[in-house]
Amino acid sequence: MMTVSLIWGIVVAVCCCLWLILGMRRRQMGEPPLENGLIPYLGCALQFGANPLEFLRASQKKHGPVFTCRLMGNYVHFLTNPLSYQKVLCHGKYLDWKKFHFTTSAKVFGHRSIDPSDGNTTENINKTFIKTLQGDALNSLTETMMENLQLVMRRPLVAKSNTPAWVTEGMYSFCYRVMFEAGYLTLFGKDLTGQDAQKALILNNLDHFKQFDKIFPALVAGLPIHVFKTAHHAREKLAEGLRHENLGKRDHISELVRFLNDMLYTLDDMEKAKTHLAVLWASQANTIPATFWSLFQMIRSPEALKAATEEVKKTLESAGQKISFEGSPICLNQRQLNETPVLDSIIKESLRLSSASLNIRTAKEDFTLHLLDGSYNIRKDDIIALYPQLMHLDPEIYPDPLTFKYDRYLDENGKTKTTFYSNGIKLKYYYMPFGSGATICPGRLFAVQEIKQFLILMLSYFELELVDSHVKCPPLDQSRAGLGVLPPLNDIEFKYKFKHL
Repeated sequence: MMTVSLIWGIVVAVCCCLWLILGMRRRQMGEPPLENGLIPYLGCALQFGANPLEFLRASQKKHGPVFTCRLMGNYVHFLTNPLSYQKVLCHGKYLDWKKFHFTTSAKVFGHRSIDPSDGNTTENINKTFIKTLQGDALNSLTETMMENLQLVMRRPLVAKSNTPAWVTEGMYSFCYRVMFEAGYLTLFGKDLTGQDAQKALILNNLDHFKQFDKIFPALVAGLPIHVFKTAHHAREKLAEGLRHENLGKRDHISELVRFLNDMLYTLDDMEKAKTHLAVLWASQANTIPATFWSLFQMIRSPEALKAATEEVKKTLESAGQKISFEGSPICLNQRQLNETPVLDSIIKESLRLSSASLNIRTAKEDFTLHLLDGSYNIRKDDIIALYPQLMHLDPEIYPDPLTFKYDRYLDENGKTKTTFYSNGIKLKYYYMPFGSGATICPGRLFAVQEIKQFLILMLSYFELELVDSHVKCPPLDQSRAGLGVLPPLNDIEFKYKFKHL
């Protein structure tokens, strides 16, 4: 037994040595500084995954503003100077943003490729997202979301007595269930068979969504979903509910879902359902934690709560809206929602502190990347990556960067502030929780509007308090770094009750 173990140990050691000698990339003239890591294939993945921000800060200090790391078999060039972000986007003809995103979507959700170049659709899917999530389509989505949020929020009043009572709940759990149900109804419509069937469907889907989302980072990292039996079952159940025959039992399905159903004509019914699941995940996975952070930071700051409450009151008065449990629900149009700079600033500041997205593009060919920091040779199939959290927490750009300041994005006149500087130079890109350029999230406008609607309704219908008024800000869940807005590592208890109107 000892001899067999020794032989295997020698074999592994020899393989590692051969990899170090033959398999490691060698830095060539004109290329960025290179970190191969010591573990075959993984490279620096373990250090990066443990704390991306600290790893990148240490690498930046060691190598300068541009460096290369091997991560999970890929060579990733990190650009850490925000003044260079605009230059990266100028090299668009050499960079492919679709390859990584389409490949990852197919792998994680289980559908065939939706890249038009693969022949499964003739449509530009990104243009479809823009067409159905922005412009006139956004008006319809926003209106429907406002109705559904109030449907979910005001429902307990019907079942209980007229005497408001305090309810204690985890704030993240509250945001999760409210935003999931309202968002699901907005995208996929209401069940025609009645409220009981709809309630059961939402509860089941909420549980399945949590199970699937829990292992999402592992799927993106390349692990097969079959390793996670519970999550695999949850994904299939979610997709089953989004098949054409089941959507046919629902009313007021969004234009986005109808368009996708029509354009992906080469996919079978289950594969179409899995593209709908991708839309569901994209609409919820970042919006839910973003909603939590916006509500938590607002309630935790007396100045923010006061300013937001006053702005909401003025907005409703100017729109001629009255808060009533028995009467018509609150209705605000796009223009009215857009004229709330305090809420905008609260949401932006909350996302600045909690977002950790990774903006990725793949090199189509060998080329030279020209930046303010110098010129660098990039090899075909290498990845260019921006990690905006480095910028969001840069004390030169954002003084006292770890402190929540509700008015950080307001100028001296109370209007939206857009001037931020690095090394005395005005930044074009200073706030990037939604990506940039061609990779910018097409649903970002809707995401901000639904968070804003949520905050308006919470301030309008409820009295709100933290159970512990001196509670510390919960740490971020670093296991999801690179995917967007990080959820809290632990929940925060708060109290709410309906106002006496």
